[in-house]
Amino acid sequence: MDPRIHQLHQSMPVPTYKKVHKNSQSSFKDALQEASGLNVSKHARQRLEDRNIKIDDSQWQRISKRMSEAKSKGVTDSLVVLKDAALVVSTKNNTVVTAMNKEDTDSHIFTNINGTIILND
Repeated sequence: MDPRIHQLHQSMPVPTYKKVHKNSQSSFKDALQEASGLNVSKHARQRLEDRNIKIDDSQWQRISKRMSEAKSKGVTDSLVVLKDAALVVSTKNNTVVTAMNKEDTDSHIFTNINGTIILND
């Protein structure tokens, strides 16, 4: 190698990793939602618990998938209608905003949504 040519030594970039905090109270559902990128707001978690709304892992996956589809079509805020419940979600933030029982939906008017996702199973 010609002594007039000097090699530049550049350090390799250090990869950044998302820290995972192990919480003894975290559930598979929480891990699944985090992995799929679906967030559930504190308000929605409380409503799910207070109203005894149970959504299984396969439903969460389907909800997340359909939210992604809706987002790709330009939907930013949507109503997700399930067999026994309804969720108001922000596809823009990939977040479940609130939840209610099917019975509670009878007396509500949904505003500030520009799409609806219906999952009937």
